[in-house]
Amino acid sequence: MFGLLRFAKKYRKQVILGPFFKFLEACFELVLPLFMARLVDQGIRMQDRAYVLQMAGWMLLMSVIGLVCVMICQYYSSIASQGFGTELRNQLMKKINQLSHAELNSFGTDTLITRMTNDINQLQLALAMLIRLVIRAPFLSIGSVIMAFYINVQMGLIFLLMLPVFCIILYFIIKTTVPLYKKVQEKLDLLNRQISQNLSGVRVIRAFSRKQTEEKHVNEITDDLSSIYIRVSNISALLTPATTLVMNLGILALLYLGGIKVEFGGLQQGEVLALINYMNQMLLALIVVSNLVIIFTRASASASRVNEVLAVVPSIHSEDKEELSSNSSQEIIFDHVSFRYQPDAGLALNNINLTIPKNSVLGITGPTGGGKSTLTQLIPRFYDVSEGNVFVNGINVRDWSIEKLRKKIAITPQTAVLFTGTIRENLQWGKEDATDEECWQALATAQCKDFVEQLSEGLDTYVYEGGKNFSGGQKQRLTIARALIHKPDVLILDDSLSALDYQTDLNLRTALKNDLKETTLILISQRISSIQQADQILVLSSGKQVGLGTHEELLRSSTDYQEIVASQEEGNAHDD
Repeated sequence: MFGLLRFAKKYRKQVILGPFFKFLEACFELVLPLFMARLVDQGIRMQDRAYVLQMAGWMLLMSVIGLVCVMICQYYSSIASQGFGTELRNQLMKKINQLSHAELNSFGTDTLITRMTNDINQLQLALAMLIRLVIRAPFLSIGSVIMAFYINVQMGLIFLLMLPVFCIILYFIIKTTVPLYKKVQEKLDLLNRQISQNLSGVRVIRAFSRKQTEEKHVNEITDDLSSIYIRVSNISALLTPATTLVMNLGILALLYLGGIKVEFGGLQQGEVLALINYMNQMLLALIVVSNLVIIFTRASASASRVNEVLAVVPSIHSEDKEELSSNSSQEIIFDHVSFRYQPDAGLALNNINLTIPKNSVLGITGPTGGGKSTLTQLIPRFYDVSEGNVFVNGINVRDWSIEKLRKKIAITPQTAVLFTGTIRENLQWGKEDATDEECWQALATAQCKDFVEQLSEGLDTYVYEGGKNFSGGQKQRLTIARALIHKPDVLILDDSLSALDYQTDLNLRTALKNDLKETTLILISQRISSIQQADQILVLSSGKQVGLGTHEELLRSSTDYQEIVASQEEGNAHDD
């Protein structure tokens, strides 16, 4: 956990001065009972009004100074803990963005969200407590014992007897609660996963009338989480009454033995009051220590989860590389490429050999699960090939700088994704400095200029989360506009025309051909009419290349392609 303190380097001043001011406040708090004892024994008992006022003045002054020290410490701890959390969260987000798709898949979205939020919140709390209480609480506990011995050695022994009793209670509670807190974090991951799935798939849930089933499932997970949390809270709650019992027993012992000593002149009444105050200070400080142990234990579990992400060495590195000379042909080549998602998984792609000339159009088709999307994700190096090589402009993708490689490529995924904001802001994801003219041109090419012009706010129309205020076809066309606004060298449309009618599909492909003449287009589609004019068509089935050629060539040579065409012609005949 302490290794993460490197993210608090900017706040070293606050991390150092905060505990210092808290230490000063603790010193004043330790001295106050002695002044109170003198006030009682030498002022009130002797009826010396001036001395009473003098001691009261000193006590008031120390209390005010202590309050100022506490406020400064609280201020510094707030700045340091919040700044630390911000730095750590930014670094974690940066690391997550460096991970390949394979590593993101291994973690899962739900646990990454929990680590970014709940776990970092636990670490922020731990740092705040480190600054505020780690020095104060132990110092007050030890200082109270020392001051008790300073007043009376025999009374000090009572303080020493209280310590092992308290430590036994603390050990029992910590040993029982630490494993339960880890289970709480795991259950939070599970709850986040379920809620995320339900929110993203709410329309599917309603379509299949699964609302009650999913509610029951969420309730079961919530009940499991609450039962564990209630259990750990109940055990932790035992700490205060158990400590209070020990404290009251100690006070009773002090009153009983102190009363005897006062009667025989071994102690004065003010000193007995001071000893009771020190007993309260010691045990209350020990309660704080126990709570700190629980907080740091939870933070330790959270730190291990955060470190687990930070320690991952990305399998696909994005460091800057020297400029490499490109092959003049500027082709995309798949050379005996095979790929599997996990080392122990089956091949998703098997021995693919393919050359895509510059500025050409490649259509990819085949049955579901054939590896069409997987193939295109190897070009921007979202995944690394298991065997073989992929070349872009004559350079192996492993030798490209990730940033430079991906700037040459634009992709529209199978699922159209729009971000919360305006239409203009979504388009500027493709080109940050895109002008309104460029935005309208991209919209025109993507065949969505007409419907955007009809919107009252135009480019400033607000996009709800996930683009839920647009239809499926509108979202697809907007994501295409976002992809082509910076006129990429390679444009990959991953089944991005499926929600378009045949006329819009044709208009879009015609516009792409006219407006992006210097762009290599890779078009994945189940619809033969969308790809039959391509320069070449790749047919994939079960990860294998079962056909490559023009539409006419495949009609003569590929039985798989013939079956796809025949099935669609039959479907069209039925529709007619």
